Amino acid sequence: MASKDIVDQWAASQDLPAWFVQAMAVPREEAFVEVDGHKVHYFRWGKRGKPPLLMTHGFLAHARCFAFIAPFLAEDYDIVSYDLAGMGDSEIPDNCDSDKRAEGMIALAEALDLFSGTVKPKIIAHSFGSGVALTAMEMAGGRFGGLIICDLMVMRPERLAAHFENGGGPPGSGRSDRPNKVYPDYESARARFVLSPPQAVQEPFLFEYMAYHSLRPVQGGPQQGWSWKFDPMVFHRNENDMAKWAHTPQRIVDLPHRLAIVYGENSTLFDSDSAAYLRELGGDHIPMIAIPEAEHHLMLDQPLALVTALRSILALWTD
Repeated sequence: MASKDIVDQWAASQDLPAWFVQAMAVPREEAFVEVDGHKVHYFRWGKRGKPPLLMTHGFLAHARCFAFIAPFLAEDYDIVSYDLAGMGDSEIPDNCDSDKRAEGMIALAEALDLFSGTVKPKIIAHSFGSGVALTAMEMAGGRFGGLIICDLMVMRPERLAAHFENGGGPPGSGRSDRPNKVYPDYESARARFVLSPPQAVQEPFLFEYMAYHSLRPVQGGPQQGWSWKFDPMVFHRNENDMAKWAHTPQRIVDLPHRLAIVYGENSTLFDSDSAAYLRELGGDHIPMIAIPEAEHHLMLDQPLALVTALRSILALWTD
């Protein structure tokens, strides 16, 4: 069964490996569920009653970050991958801050009955989504079976200061009052798709896949063409969000629940020094696994190695 995700507009010029085509053919559910009065878009693989997994993505990305990862776990788990509020095809509530996103993650797990079985749901989250998951674990960690953080930005204070001085910023820097630009055609829009932080990916077809599904056609009205799926309001930040972000390393170490970290060995946001810093803060108990040859967007660099790392951690987390 061919996946509707594989369309000629992005795939015709790509040499798609058999593993990807086969993974995308694994049956999945795609639907929306209402959470706090707003629609949340999600995919679901596997069989109900299996140990549940909840997956989410990085900033301005969407659930398809895990659409070629989750199928490799579908035989043994009940997996939900969803679009964070205002990203992908999910709506965004008013005044959506980090606490609301975390509350939304918990509410989504409730709405999809992930808490109803004997095994607690485990969270797998990338980058910005890991920050959401960390807050959710602080709010309701006893209801979850653990958190796997994938390449969340962690730096020593001096490195963080240098990061800012060199033009870097917190995850999701941008303007919430500027509407998304409409491009005249797909090719023009696609040319503007970049990763943050910038990097060349080792699996270029996955870059094309993510670019296509980050865009939407615009029809009717004064402008027609292609534009981004995300809502500009995702750029809204408040002081509480910034405080949480600044204290991320200590919050990770202080989390009294099961935790593991997977990161790209060549990532600029989490590296061996980040791991050493967490250990110095008291994080010796946290497994930290580097994916060889991967940068921050590790699922676009080494997807099968990421699958192996996730399988290994989950095999040890049996309850």
